[in-house]
Amino acid sequence: MGLRKRLWSKIVSIYPDYLRLRYGMNIGRNCRISWKAHLDKSVNPKGIHVGNNTWILNGAMILAHDHCRNIKTNTYIGDDCVIGVRAIVMPGLSIGNQCVIGG
Repeated sequence: MGLRKRLWSKIVSIYPDYLRLRYGMNIGRNCRISWKAHLDKSVNPKGIHVGNNTWILNGAMILAHDHCRNIKTNTYIGDDCVIGVRAIVMPGLSIGNQCVIGG
């Protein structure tokens, strides 16, 4: 395996740890989250719950609040899911296991 690929793999595996520690998000084991994914980090970051082995791809948006309706709620994504490029997961949604969400 090339140096670039090993380095990228290491960086991708560190980002979920950063989200857990810095924002208190509940993110399962072996998740892959793109640096360019938009997770709700400002209003309700502890409302995001991601299961094991889930991938969140570039430009996906995961929300846990709705400013217009003044709602702070939990958003759940199950195990073995793929949240596709530019997909939007609205606040309060519960996605089951082994789902693919397209954008």
